[in-house]
Amino acid sequence: MNFVLYSLSEGLLWSIMAIGVYLTFRILDIADMTAEGAFPLGAAVVVSQIQAGTNPWSATLLALLAGMVAGLVSGMLHTKMKIPALLTGIVTLTGLYSINIKIMGSVPNLSLGDSSTVFKQLASLGLTNEGAVFSLSLACLLLVCLVLTLLMKTEIGLVLRSTGDNIPMSEANGVNVDTMKIVGYMISNGLIALCGSLFAQNDGFSDVTSGTGTIVVGLSAVIIAEVLIHDLTIGGRLLSIGIGAIVYRLIILNIYEIPNLDQNLVRLFNAILLALVLFAPELQKRLKIRGLKLRNE
Repeated sequence: MNFVLYSLSEGLLWSIMAIGVYLTFRILDIADMTAEGAFPLGAAVVVSQIQAGTNPWSATLLALLAGMVAGLVSGMLHTKMKIPALLTGIVTLTGLYSINIKIMGSVPNLSLGDSSTVFKQLASLGLTNEGAVFSLSLACLLLVCLVLTLLMKTEIGLVLRSTGDNIPMSEANGVNVDTMKIVGYMISNGLIALCGSLFAQNDGFSDVTSGTGTIVVGLSAVIIAEVLIHDLTIGGRLLSIGIGAIVYRLIILNIYEIPNLDQNLVRLFNAILLALVLFAPELQKRLKIRGLKLRNE
C-alpha cells in the first residue's frame, strides 16, 4: 500500500512540473530547456530559506517566484535579444547552475536536516508522511489545473493560446506576441520551480544537479497523456497530464526493479522510453491510415 501511495505521490509531484513543460511545449510551441535550471532553483531557494528560518509555506512561495524570474530572463533573451528558443534555455540553465550553488552557500547540495517542511506540518495534523505528500501533491495539482483553466478562459489566456497557434495572425490582431511569450515562460518556469521546491522538501535536501532529465520527465508525461486520452478541453488535458506523470513514474519504478540492473544504464532506459513515447503519436497515425486502407479495399 505504501509503495502504491509513494508512486502516486511521486507522479502527482512530477505532474506539476509536466504542466509547466506543457505550457511552453504545446501552448507556446517552444522547446524550453530552462526547466533543467528552474527545477533545482526552486529546490535551492526553498531549502536555503527554510534553513534561514523562513516559514516553509513562505519559502515555497519564494521558490515559485524565483522560477518566474528565471522564466522572465529566458523570455527576455528569446523575445528582446532574438536568441533562438532552444539556445535561450541552454544559456539560462547554464547561468542558473552557478546561481543555484551561490543560493545554497557555495555548496553543490544542502540538507534540510530536522527543519520543518510543508509535508511535516501536514503530517503533524495526524497524517502519515506518505499521506501528507499525497494529499498536498493532489491539492497542488488540482489548484494549478483550476487556476490555469480559469486563466485560459480569460482574454489573456485566449491571447496566450493564439500566440502559440498562429503568431502572424496574432500580430495582425494587435497582440503583443513578445509579452505573451514572456508571460508563458514565467508561468511555466514558476510551476517547475514550485515542483522542485516540493521535491526538495520531500527528499530532505537540494542538489544542484537535481534538474538533470527534468525535461525528459515532463515531455514523457505530456505525450503519454495525449496518447492515452484524446480530444480534451484545456482543463481535462491539464488533469490528464497528472495521469501521464503517474504512468511514467510507475514505468520508471518497474525499470528499477529489474534484477541486477546496472544503475549506470538507468538514463539509457529513460532515453529509450522517451523515444518510444515520442514515437507513439506517429505510430497511432500510421496504424489509423493502414486501417482506413484495409477498409477501403
